[in-house]
Amino acid sequence: MAEIQSGQAVLELLKAEQVRHIFGIVGSTFLDVLDALYDDKSLEYINVRHEQGAAFMADGLARVTGTPAVCLVTSGPGATNLLTGIAAAYVAHSPVVAIAGGPPFGHYYKDAFQELDLLSMFKPITKLSIQVNKPDRIPEILHYALRMAMTGRKGPVFIDIPRDVLNNHVLQTEVAPPSAYRPDHPQLPHPEGIREAVRLLQQAERPLMLVGGGVTWAHASDLAVRLSEQYALPMITAYGRNDAVPNAHPHYIGPLGRGGSLEAAAACRRADVLLVVGSRLGNFTTYYDQRYIQPGTRIIQIDIDNRDIG
Repeated sequence: MAEIQSGQAVLELLKAEQVRHIFGIVGSTFLDVLDALYDDKSLEYINVRHEQGAAFMADGLARVTGTPAVCLVTSGPGATNLLTGIAAAYVAHSPVVAIAGGPPFGHYYKDAFQELDLLSMFKPITKLSIQVNKPDRIPEILHYALRMAMTGRKGPVFIDIPRDVLNNHVLQTEVAPPSAYRPDHPQLPHPEGIREAVRLLQQAERPLMLVGGGVTWAHASDLAVRLSEQYALPMITAYGRNDAVPNAHPHYIGPLGRGGSLEAAAACRRADVLLVVGSRLGNFTTYYDQRYIQPGTRIIQIDIDNRDIG
């Protein structure tokens, strides 16, 4: 265990997750973090014009890299300005970590300056909305939040750290690698389900594979292509997920859904077996009607979140 300033501890915990950029607007509630940032040349604080821009920048970075991306803002309007961008990250399953410095913890419920119920505001649009109430819990809460953001179906988290919890404290902590607090043990599918899926694909006359964002987040594009080649499956992509597989691959037809290709739509209508990999079959992909997927089409669905099956 080493002694470390609380602001530096926040940065070291984020750096362990390969964070190299932090987006936001400077505020007085997180001065210890700013002081540490000034001396730490391995991190870049990108000062934006509006906190909403910070949320969108972090969302874009997280989508491209698949790793956590961070916004750091001040209390009150600094945090509420993040809401639209964080909502976009939530819909896209993007692991954005939003950290807001808040009023002093001892001033809560006393109509403190810029005191708002931020936890309730962020709860519907994050996987976790949480407050740190003691300095020595900063590492624990950050580990928990990062685990939530990156485990299973990814998504944004919100952490409120009151200024008297964050600033002017020395912590006894150890910076652990991500594997220490978010081990990855994916659930294996049932063997009988795999055998049935293989049987359907082998017997299909017009099989088709629909590839979604889950493949992108899992960095599994190569595996999807191998599966396509093994079973001679033409590939289409879900709405907004054109990057899930190489578009130049001879098996790739085009994107399905809103703004998609006519060829992909026609292939989907003709398919007698549809293998869906990493897609929730959302509105803009399927329109929830029969214009693409026909009533008689057999569907095999592979997804990390069993709530999206079916």
